[in-house]
Amino acid sequence: MPDKARHEINRLSWNEGTKAHNSHKGDQAAFFRAGGSTLFAEERGLLGDVAGETLLHLQCNCGQDSLSIASHLGAIVTGVDISDEAIRFARQLSRDSGIQASYTRADIYDFFATASEGYDNIFSSYGVLCWLSDLAAWGRGIARLLNPGGRFILVDFHPAFTMFDRDWQLKHNYMGGLAYEFESGVGDYVAWTGSTAEIDALLPGICDFRNPCPGVEFQWGIAEVASALIDAGLRLSHLAEYNYCNGFKPIADMVNLGGRRYAMPAHLPQNTPLMFSLVAESNR
Repeated sequence: MPDKARHEINRLSWNEGTKAHNSHKGDQAAFFRAGGSTLFAEERGLLGDVAGETLLHLQCNCGQDSLSIASHLGAIVTGVDISDEAIRFARQLSRDSGIQASYTRADIYDFFATASEGYDNIFSSYGVLCWLSDLAAWGRGIARLLNPGGRFILVDFHPAFTMFDRDWQLKHNYMGGLAYEFESGVGDYVAWTGSTAEIDALLPGICDFRNPCPGVEFQWGIAEVASALIDAGLRLSHLAEYNYCNGFKPIADMVNLGGRRYAMPAHLPQNTPLMFSLVAESNR
């Protein structure tokens, strides 16, 4: 069963963290009005031609990728996120940019249970799996909301990467969905990474951010993720691992490859997986 009590802890933590993240990014609406996109090549390639198709963006955060999919790929996009602050910002960004997308504030497990509309595509990316307390229910929810022949597209950080702490010491489990509670809550990863797709240089924004709300993460292995989708009746059609990651630099000595892409430092094995992607298709 989904752990709703811990989801509520994370909702409050994300509300605070989101304010810090957006404080660094300047006028994001102007970025989108000028034709900007926050999508990386990996998700653009996996999404392919979705023009005119419906797309559900799970854990959409502040809606930047949702708007990029709508404006650059032509999909009819609905975004869902648990954070009140993220959805408030996403709705305002849609209005200010002039790019149409619909947003719903909900725990995705509640959305799975109540949504009556099906979607041609479901998409989720970058730092999403670690907030899921019940992977089997997640897989079933995705399968239920996919239209016949529909696809689920996922790009996320590899669980092998997230086993490390900031000193490259093994700290966390690889699999099992065990809860990891941390008092520091959702951090200001935008400030850590030091770059963002929305603007050329970060603004100072909120400095030395300390989240007053704790957080809880859940660590899932690749096999568990794939099995949750297969057990829900979907067919896995793509699975890939990458020795770099996009848009996230939580450890200071990671190598900047340019284009907001980061790799392992030179003194560590270079073929360590840092990111993975998969596509699962409806068999209906």
